[in-house]
Amino acid sequence: MSPKAQIPSHRKPRSSKMNTALRAGMTGGVMGTIALTAAAAPALAADKSAPAETVEMPTLSTADSSTLAAESLHNSAEQYSLQEAQDDAASEAKKQAKENKEKAEAEAKRKAEAKRKAEAARKAAAQTTERASRSADRASLPEASAPQGGNVATLLNFLRAQIGKSYVLGATGPSAYDCSGLTQAAFKQVGVNLPRTSQPQSTTGTPVSLDNLKPGDILYWGSAGSAYHVAVYSGGGKFIGAQNSSTGIVERPMNYDQPTGAVRVL
Repeated sequence: MSPKAQIPSHRKPRSSKMNTALRAGMTGGVMGTIALTAAAAPALAADKSAPAETVEMPTLSTADSSTLAAESLHNSAEQYSLQEAQDDAASEAKKQAKENKEKAEAEAKRKAEAKRKAEAARKAAAQTTERASRSADRASLPEASAPQGGNVATLLNFLRAQIGKSYVLGATGPSAYDCSGLTQAAFKQVGVNLPRTSQPQSTTGTPVSLDNLKPGDILYWGSAGSAYHVAVYSGGGKFIGAQNSSTGIVERPMNYDQPTGAVRVL
């Protein structure tokens, strides 16, 4: 038998339902094509059997596809708007945090500067008060010079007569002295009334260099106006003073305890 003889001389016509499926496929796009495939399969198999019912698949019209696309675009737009709003909020929060930090730093700097200025003003006021106090002390002192008949020999003889006596804080003689009590008592012998303590004694008279000392000059330790110890230069590179409770009143070389400065009263 030839291949041609195997093909039936005629085929049954396609059912009207399949034609309907074809038309739907042409109209519905991709989904219509799926319906067409499902409808055509029974018709092709009907060469040797009775016509079969065609199952129609639901199809989407062009309007339905457009609606879905529009909804998808709408949802995408909403998601984009939401993300944009979240990004804007995060950016605003970051900007606000930066501004708050800058304000806090500026406020801290302002307070630190105000504190520095207040401290500088306090120190300046304290220095002014101290200078005024020193000026008042000097103004209340008698003229720091020896009266008629006063001489260095009388001063030094008195000091040497006190060597060996005790050092007692606050004592002014005659059996014990502290450093300023001894110098006050010594200068009283030649008619000079010195202040009681070492601080004002260190600014009484004329300042002199330690390289240009003369017997009778007052030596001091510390700074002028706030000295913590005084003695009297006795000549030959030595001084006489009430040193401390261990040594009492002694005469020592300058290198035993190098003074800071000196003033000349006689």
